[in-house]
Amino acid sequence: MNKEQRDFLEQYLCTLTPAERDAVPEAIAEYFCADEYNANECARLIYQGIKRASCSLKAGYDAEQEPLPKVGRLSVVLNWAQEPVCIIKLKDVSIRPFNQVTAAFAALEGEGDLTYQWWRDTHMAFFTKYAASLGVEFNESSDLVLEHFEKVYPR
Repeated sequence: MNKEQRDFLEQYLCTLTPAERDAVPEAIAEYFCADEYNANECARLIYQGIKRASCSLKAGYDAEQEPLPKVGRLSVVLNWAQEPVCIIKLKDVSIRPFNQVTAAFAALEGEGDLTYQWWRDTHMAFFTKYAASLGVEFNESSDLVLEHFEKVYPR
């Protein structure tokens, strides 16, 4: 995190009790998606409270030998320019095959036209390309890491 991002996080942490601060397992700064338009759009949707979920390919965590996200983690949501937009708190993490992701979850992602078909088509294309870059195959039974979160700052 750079100074601007740390200062933004500290503004939120100052609103918490010592016990609430101690309960935060980790705090990161990140933007969503892999391109400028979508990173900025996701930041906007999260700020507005429309986007309350996200998913990623579990094979990506495996390839990077990265641990799965922990419930309670705080994320300073960034735009593409790395500027803080808001802070979210991770409420739930689960693993589910792509073909078992529900329409309700897809709607919580808050993107596109909010339909399951839009979610499915967009994510199928994205994960197919991403998996290929990892040297793995993506198919309908590939595992996704599903995250539910809430915007906690600013209110």
